[in-house]
Amino acid sequence: MRRENQSSMSKFLLLGLPIWPEQQGVFFALFLGVYLTTVLENLLIILLIRLDSRLHTPMYFFLSHLAFSDIAFSSITVPKMLMNMHTKYKSIPYAGCISQTYFFILFADLDSFLITSMAYDRYVAVCHPLHYTIIMSQSICVTLVVGSWVIACACALLHTLLLARLSFCADHTIPHFFCDLAALLELSCSDTSLNQLVIFTAGLIAIMLPFVCIVVSYGYIGATILQVPSTKGICKALSTCGSHLSVVTLYYGAIIGLYFLPSSNNTNIKNIIASLLYTVFIPMLNPFIYSLRNKDMKGALRKLLSKKTYSFN
Repeated sequence: MRRENQSSMSKFLLLGLPIWPEQQGVFFALFLGVYLTTVLENLLIILLIRLDSRLHTPMYFFLSHLAFSDIAFSSITVPKMLMNMHTKYKSIPYAGCISQTYFFILFADLDSFLITSMAYDRYVAVCHPLHYTIIMSQSICVTLVVGSWVIACACALLHTLLLARLSFCADHTIPHFFCDLAALLELSCSDTSLNQLVIFTAGLIAIMLPFVCIVVSYGYIGATILQVPSTKGICKALSTCGSHLSVVTLYYGAIIGLYFLPSSNNTNIKNIIASLLYTVFIPMLNPFIYSLRNKDMKGALRKLLSKKTYSFN
C-alpha cells in the first residue's frame, strides 16, 4: 500500500486551459506564435543593447536583464502548456512540478524588482539630472541587479522548501496549465497555514513594497515635471518615463485585476486568465513597448539592419 501511494505521488495531472477540444489547434497556433515572438523580441533587445555603445546606460542595463527574465518567465510554463495541448498525456513529474513552481516565483519576483530599479533610474534621471552619472554608477546598477536576483531566489527557495514538506491527497489534479502554488496548496492534506503566512509576507516584500517604491518615485517625478516651466521640458520628461510607465501599468494592472477586484463566480478562470497575461502576453508586450516608444532602440535597430545590408551588398 505504501508503494502504491508513493507511485501516485510521483506526478501531477495538469488540466490545462478551459477550452473545447476542437479549439485546441487554434489556441496552440496562437500561443506558439506569441511565445516565439516573445523569445525573438527579447533576444533582439539584448543583442541591440550589447552591440550599440549608445545603449550602454543604466536604463538599458536594467532592460537587458528584464528581457532575459521575460524569456525565462515565459519559457517556464508556455512550452509545457503547448506540449499538453498537443498530446493527451498531461502529467508532470513531482520534481518537475516543484521546479516549475520555484522558477515561476523566482522570475515573477525578479520582474518586480527590476521594474522597481528602472523606476529609481527614471527618478534620478528626471529629478537629479546633473548628478545622474554619479548616482547611477556602474557599481550601483550591478548592486541593484544582484540584489534583485538574491532576494527573488530567496523568496522562491523559501516557498519551494515549505511546499516540498507537504503531503498531498489522492487527488493530484491541478486545475491550471502549470504548477501554480495556490493550486498545489489546495491539494495538500497537510497544514498549510505557515505556507499562507509566507505567501502574505513574501507578497508584501516582492509585490507591495516595490509597488510603493514605484508610486513614490513617480510622485517625485510628477512634482518635478510640474515645476518645469516649458512644454518641451515636460514632453522630454514624459518621453523619458513613458515606456517604463506603460510596463508598470501592464504588470501591476494584471496583479490588481487578480487580487483586488471582486471575485466572479469562477475564480479559477480568473486565475488562469491572469496567469496567461503574466506568462504569455506581458513578456511579449514589454519589448514591443520599448521598441515602439524609444528612439534609441529604433535607431540601434536601423543601425544594425544597415550594417547587415551593407555587408550583404
